[in-house]
Amino acid sequence: MEIKPGDLLNQINYPVDLRKFKEEDLEQICTELRQFIVDAVSVGGGHFGSSLGVVELTVALHYVLNTPYDQLIWDVGHQAYGHKILTGRRKQFHTNRIYKGLSGFPKRSESQYDAFGVGHSSTSISAALGMAVASRYKGETDRQHVAVIGDGAMTAGLAFEALNHAGTENTNLLVILNDNCMSIDPNVGALKEYLTDITTSKPYNRFRDDISYVLEQISKLGPNTHEIVKKIEKSIKGSLLQRSNFFEALKFRYFGPINGHDVKHLVKVIRDLRDIPGPKLLHCITVKGKGYELAEQDQTKWHSPGLFDKITGEIKKVVFDKPQPPKYQDVFGHTLVELAEKNSKIMGITPAMPSGCSLNIMMRAMPDRAFDVGIAEQHAVTFSAGLAAQGMIPFCNIYSSFMQRAYDQVIHDVAIQKLSVIFCLDRAGVAGADGATHHGAYDLAYMRCIPNMIVSAPMNEEELRNLMYTAQQDQMGPFSIRYPRGNGVMTDWRRPLKSLKIGKARTVCEGVESAILTIGHIGNEALKACKLLNEEGVFPAHYDMRFVKPLDEELLHSVFRKFTHVITVEDGCLQGGMGSAVIEFMMDQGYQSKITRLGIPDWVINHGEQPELWTECGYDAKAIITAVKQFMLDKIGSV
Repeated sequence: MEIKPGDLLNQINYPVDLRKFKEEDLEQICTELRQFIVDAVSVGGGHFGSSLGVVELTVALHYVLNTPYDQLIWDVGHQAYGHKILTGRRKQFHTNRIYKGLSGFPKRSESQYDAFGVGHSSTSISAALGMAVASRYKGETDRQHVAVIGDGAMTAGLAFEALNHAGTENTNLLVILNDNCMSIDPNVGALKEYLTDITTSKPYNRFRDDISYVLEQISKLGPNTHEIVKKIEKSIKGSLLQRSNFFEALKFRYFGPINGHDVKHLVKVIRDLRDIPGPKLLHCITVKGKGYELAEQDQTKWHSPGLFDKITGEIKKVVFDKPQPPKYQDVFGHTLVELAEKNSKIMGITPAMPSGCSLNIMMRAMPDRAFDVGIAEQHAVTFSAGLAAQGMIPFCNIYSSFMQRAYDQVIHDVAIQKLSVIFCLDRAGVAGADGATHHGAYDLAYMRCIPNMIVSAPMNEEELRNLMYTAQQDQMGPFSIRYPRGNGVMTDWRRPLKSLKIGKARTVCEGVESAILTIGHIGNEALKACKLLNEEGVFPAHYDMRFVKPLDEELLHSVFRKFTHVITVEDGCLQGGMGSAVIEFMMDQGYQSKITRLGIPDWVINHGEQPELWTECGYDAKAIITAVKQFMLDKIGSV
């Protein structure tokens, strides 16, 4: 009987169903799973190439391992679409990354098969080792712990720290290196070159294959040859491989490199490794975007392409009736080049996000002055500090939620030494469909408490350019500029650059009764609210603070003398953010106005479009209007 597309996958709701099939069926299941991912992402959006590249590995792991008892951790999490589809979420997968739908990353609260929540990279080995040590302590000696680390995640310091520890622990830990030479952009650094050497070295691979063949033949000679084989293998590794292989030097048993797209061979290898005690590393060579030709050819473009026609490969673009303003990240990229052309001290640094933050514009124009340092935020900050110590002016561009990983370096290496490092924090505020792990909710609060740090946010593209121009002037010291994911608000943004006075706010409109203080792009929601209120005969004042630190104290004195109601609005956490700063000022100065703070509440925000999340958190235009009107009603009621 001919098997129709989808016939096998539709019979798999959980891994236990997958294990009922014969090994010869696995290739068909992989084909159907890959097509399911293509179908789903083409109409629903999301990450694409990474999950296509691990289809065979996903099937093999769930086929061999006893998940969820055996712990399987995907690092980075956008590799895990196939995993989600095979673990009870196939019928819900159309809601992936949609508001109140499935998360785009593994999430413990979503499924027992998601052993550990992963959004940021390079956490898997540490987490898997912790789980393995806990299992050993509890006597669960049969439990397996597998960390699948890929998409450049091995370049981060945390992964090296974990490997260094794991080699000394006798646990059931298997690290699978999904080696596709890619992050979002091509991998960089010495480790990437080392892995390439391993995979392309003909003498190394020929020797390894010959030894494996000889040992296999010896083992067939009889039941007493097993110990002889083990001694020979140990002797060979001790005399040669341990000196030439980085992972063996860290006391991991290294296996590979092997073809990560041969599902039958993967099943055999994983089954064999399951029975070998101690820390092991399996090196799999894969192709990001495997099975979809266009994604294989342009892996950066197809990392997360948006909606597309799965037949022609045409990426669908939203058609607007009028010209759209540029993305903040592109304004950053073009402005940085413009500034660097005039200031030879300027350099650009990013940890593995040149396309995501648009530093690639400078990397093309000035390749000797722009650096992708790999997924290494801590190094990016201290590297920037080193540049600044020698008189350079580094623009260190890191996503807001990723900057959290380098907080000690910001304090210890930059702020204490008053070095002129400019932190451009992309994806600040709610970041959209990537969800809880990627929202830049905390940077206003965590930067504001650091001595010597200037903390700012532009309300539009022109202000971003002017803040960048201001920050690169001599002796400015540590300077943080945060801006959101997505488009700005102006189509005419290439106006002449001008210097802004540090700590000086901007009056958007004067008014009566209520004063609205905003910081950053969310100020445009306040602008919208003011226009709607004006139509009803209500005229609140609106001030764009620009700086959270230092605050415009002259303006605040004026505001608190004039207004009995002050509303603060920020696309960031309420604890410790701009609203807190304004309350601190009010209390210190003895004012007694009523303050309404709008921003991200003290809870974890899930995924959704930015306007949906502004509404959920209560700081969109509607919420601002409600706050103004509620004060008016309260005032009338108290008379």
